[in-house]
Amino acid sequence: MANFTLQRGRVPLLISLPHDGSFIPDDIAARMHPAARRSPDTDWHVGRLYGPLAEALGASVLKPLASRYVIDLNRPADGHALYPGQRETGLVSTIGFNGEPLYLDGGSPDAAEVQQRINDYWQPYHQAITHELARLHAEHGRVVLWEGHSIRSRVPMLFDGQLPDFNLGTVSGASCDAPLQGRLQACLESQSRFSFAVNGRFKGGYITRQYGNPAAGVQAVQLELAQLNYMDEESFDYDEDRATVVQELIAQLLQVSLQ
Repeated sequence: MANFTLQRGRVPLLISLPHDGSFIPDDIAARMHPAARRSPDTDWHVGRLYGPLAEALGASVLKPLASRYVIDLNRPADGHALYPGQRETGLVSTIGFNGEPLYLDGGSPDAAEVQQRINDYWQPYHQAITHELARLHAEHGRVVLWEGHSIRSRVPMLFDGQLPDFNLGTVSGASCDAPLQGRLQACLESQSRFSFAVNGRFKGGYITRQYGNPAAGVQAVQLELAQLNYMDEESFDYDEDRATVVQELIAQLLQVSLQ
């Protein structure tokens, strides 16, 4: 059974949601602290946010089944840091966003287990990205890779204070061309309901950096949402009314990305 789902679309847009999954296999969960088994650092409900928007646009959607605690699909397979000098979780992290250990004493995976998780989860997901981008590019001559993420609005280990509501990352302009970044930023500037940042704390993770190649017709953009705008950050419950407003702005951004 595949460890991801891929809905193939008809327009040059692939929405990748690498932290949408929350499943932790029993053999891994048995070695984890009870709080970690809930997978609290999941990008909760991003699939629910993006699903109807992708269907309406005809975009492709790629989602994993497993939690980022199993393996972080938005980290390089060799484990090198994305933000040198800043604290961050890793490819197969042993700590959560609260800085607390995920595993019981003696339960952390060894090098052989890490490699097995790369083989079982990481490689298939990235092969799916590569193949779907190639399919869409061959059909349209261009393609946009949209990385959809979300995170608690306050994570002291990762950033100071409260995160802006919408955080757009283009690797400081390297993963997409200037006209696309300009259109997206103008879209954010045209509304006043949500705060936003462009290439702030979240400039784009491994997937954005690895696959964005504007010169070759592959644009990559990451959007990190503050979760308090569409859900309860303590219970993880989805808030339909607030989420609808968030979806409206995401829809505008996705439409702009296809222009």
